[in-house]
Amino acid sequence: MRRGADLVAQALARAGARHLFALSGNHVMPVFDAALDARLPILHVRHEAATVHMADAWGRLTGEPGVALVTGGPGHANAVGALYTALAADSPMVLLSGHAPSHELGKGAFQEMAQGEMAAPAAKASWTVRSADSLGVDLAHAFRTARSGRPGPVHLSLPVDFLEAKLEAELPPLEQFLPEEHPPQDLREALEALAKAKSPLLIAGPALAHARGRARLAEFERSSGVPAFVMESPRGVNDPSLGLLAEALKRADAVVLAGKPRDFTLRFGAAFAPACRAVEIGYDLDLLSLAKELRGNKSGWRDEVRAMLAYRPAAWASVRSAPGGPVHPIELAREVQKLLDAPESVLVADGGEFGQWSQAALQAPHRVINGPAGSIGAALPFAAAAQLALPESRVVAMLGDGTFGFHCAEIDTAVRHELAYLAVVGNDACWNAEHQIQKRSYGPERAYGCELRPTRYDQVAAGFGAHAEHVERPAELAGALARAAGARRVACVNAMIERLPAPIYQRDKA
Repeated sequence: MRRGADLVAQALARAGARHLFALSGNHVMPVFDAALDARLPILHVRHEAATVHMADAWGRLTGEPGVALVTGGPGHANAVGALYTALAADSPMVLLSGHAPSHELGKGAFQEMAQGEMAAPAAKASWTVRSADSLGVDLAHAFRTARSGRPGPVHLSLPVDFLEAKLEAELPPLEQFLPEEHPPQDLREALEALAKAKSPLLIAGPALAHARGRARLAEFERSSGVPAFVMESPRGVNDPSLGLLAEALKRADAVVLAGKPRDFTLRFGAAFAPACRAVEIGYDLDLLSLAKELRGNKSGWRDEVRAMLAYRPAAWASVRSAPGGPVHPIELAREVQKLLDAPESVLVADGGEFGQWSQAALQAPHRVINGPAGSIGAALPFAAAAQLALPESRVVAMLGDGTFGFHCAEIDTAVRHELAYLAVVGNDACWNAEHQIQKRSYGPERAYGCELRPTRYDQVAAGFGAHAEHVERPAELAGALARAAGARRVACVNAMIERLPAPIYQRDKA
């Protein structure tokens, strides 16, 4: 006989979970206790949404479902909002929420809530366990669902009386936790479109945005001559990390969308030329087999597209901030890039305009951004999970000052768990994305309500135990970043930056 909570912890271990991203609460304390015997480490956070963001980042970087564990009622409600970011990013993860006792439902139980129904719109699947004996089966199904087909977050609510119940149920076999095998896709239409086209593109969705997926796309491109890349930004055709993407889309005569919806980021198809043939397929295609079937040399077009995506204005090379500051985002990025040139480094980019400047000007082998959901606030939880997933890597989180306020207490989590990432705050004392909307749409004289104070976020971070640096002038950048990177603990650099709109490119004039 064992408790339901012991079955849960052992099922998580069988599924390959290496950490639980969790926040304690009445309904999940049996799982905390059971995790001890299962030797399942718990990363204990400060806000329930952070558990989901961490599990999301873990899933994107490793391909293994991250696991978030929160209590029921308001704890669950706090976590649900973060699910949408994971859903839009096709991120495999499992959210486990404690739940009011099953025998008290409908009687006004403590923190009783329709949790499965609440999470359903923001998850690939969402349900409440109906029997203590089915806990293992339900967990296996949750992991399988999160990874099968198009990946995504799955929510499972665990009534606390089931966690405390004595059971004789056995764990499901390992194969029930693994993704379902699907028959090969019918790629004839995609193959025909690519083979006949003179200027084809293959665009993948965010499920292939990790380093392994990008490597597969690069190999497909080398073998086939067909340009292949990921779209994962909420800015869509104006994604500053993809240069003159809008021009490439307009010039394409055939586009294969691999797990990439024809959604708002592609202007619902209007981003393509009217005569362009667009074919939608799943993301889990055999790219190399597809490449072998293609004939013809499209290397000229491939090189043109690569140049368009890599385009950045020539003037950026000569951007210099005023000696007294504030710092231009490009000059800040030039110094940060020196840190990201380390092997297997991770770039986390989050926030409005500053997040867009960071994505435009920085590169790293691994990248985690807010994704198509367009939400902000996840940078610090993302960075913590990235450092845990890739402990030998340098993790740099670029985040705006508005973003910092969402989860700044997770710096305490990083200190407690010895996660030594670097957070660089671009501080323009403004909700700048919305401020720029006001200026464009209503005029500068009606820009109202988006001002922030020039808060010393470095001092906030220092209060949680982080290494802290403050930068007002460009001459201070190199030293501050070097000291922060060498601190051997979580560090925060608060950089006062120019208040600028995100970059939108036009070709340099000849």
